[in-house]
Amino acid sequence: MKVFPLTKFSDFGLAEPIQAALSAKGYDKPTPIQAQAIPPLLEGRDLCGIAQTGTGKTAAFALPSLDYFVRNPKTRPPGACRMLVLAPTRELASQIAASFEAYGKGLKLVVATVFGGVPIPRQIRQMNQGVDILVATPGRLLDLIDQRALSLKQVEIFVLDEADQMLDLGFIHALKRIDALLPKKRQSLFFSATMPKAIAELGDRFLTDPVKVSVAPQSTTAERVQQFVTHVNQAEKQALLTISLRAPEIDRALVFTRTKHGADRVVKHLTAAGIGCAAIHGNKSQPQRERALADFRAGTIRILVATDIAARGIDIPGVSHVFNFELPNVAEQYVHRIGRTARAGREGIAISYVDEEERAYLRGIEKLTRVKLNPVALPENFVAEKARLPKPAATTRADTPRGERQPRRHDDRPANHGDGGQPKRRFPSRRKGGVGAHKGAVTRAGGR
Repeated sequence: MKVFPLTKFSDFGLAEPIQAALSAKGYDKPTPIQAQAIPPLLEGRDLCGIAQTGTGKTAAFALPSLDYFVRNPKTRPPGACRMLVLAPTRELASQIAASFEAYGKGLKLVVATVFGGVPIPRQIRQMNQGVDILVATPGRLLDLIDQRALSLKQVEIFVLDEADQMLDLGFIHALKRIDALLPKKRQSLFFSATMPKAIAELGDRFLTDPVKVSVAPQSTTAERVQQFVTHVNQAEKQALLTISLRAPEIDRALVFTRTKHGADRVVKHLTAAGIGCAAIHGNKSQPQRERALADFRAGTIRILVATDIAARGIDIPGVSHVFNFELPNVAEQYVHRIGRTARAGREGIAISYVDEEERAYLRGIEKLTRVKLNPVALPENFVAEKARLPKPAATTRADTPRGERQPRRHDDRPANHGDGGQPKRRFPSRRKGGVGAHKGAVTRAGGR
């Protein structure tokens, strides 16, 4: 791979409106993934990028794509889009769209997001007008295509982001179907935090003679994250978490659980102890999820409890700590969880609570990351502190405010719907490549 000696964004020769937007945001120096990816993308090359979350890869594909639109103006195609970005979750799709709007300020481009949360007729009306850039999760994208509201024949640039999570969430058949609907002549970009064999094979399907860039060794964790482990019985984890979160040095923390109901239970206990928090997972409605993220970002609450749906794509500065209340059963997911801290050059702390049954998960994580987690003992006053913790009051469905009730589920599976959407039916859809209900919203870059 050729090394490009470019140390400032002004070295790339980006169109003036884009450079002005970067200057307004105070962006001067590109990150390593941006320095390596932007030059070949400006030349129209396909690209395969391996980079952890938080490395700046959204700008790596957004900036050259916006430059392309400036230099190749076209009429917006009705019922179609010129650029398609696929993301695995609602939150990541929203974040990507917001980045395009920020970098494209001053350009008369329409950016649309398509994911769960609103009725499909609204999205059909949006697509009728055509959009320049469409950021979508696969399920609702295929719903719109099936209803003949959207065609992919006009796509000039295609981006598949977080490819490894796409496969983890079972989107392989949907991706293959989307690939068949895209024009053969296009620029394709493929990004993944890890590159196991299955991901490499998927990349071969989408890419033609790609430039390959990598800014971190495969499956390594952020160097600025201090990683600790406390061995504790499952029954004592909640008390340990509650006591730990009272520490004044914890500015803003993410707590990860394996299941949706587990996340709700953690929130219930923390709330009873007077710790402001909220949960985000696949059983939450889109307004609930957006409100929780907004409160966390604004500092109204300092604790966000999440399932792995939030391990990718949530870029909230100032997360000082990540707590793994339960270890993920897929080692790669640990990398994405702790990647929520130590972002933008800062340092962070990751603490994992491990019981006897999770020791095998811990060994898998340490083998994958090649990092030995530092052991931390229970606090000396743990028993006494635990005895003083308040117990949460019992709740019923009648206690849940109107509009906040959660859909009933027949099990306690992890939140693994591909775009975090709620299923229309109690059981998964049998339609090939389809998963649940998804949302859409159209905004105009540079203003409303």
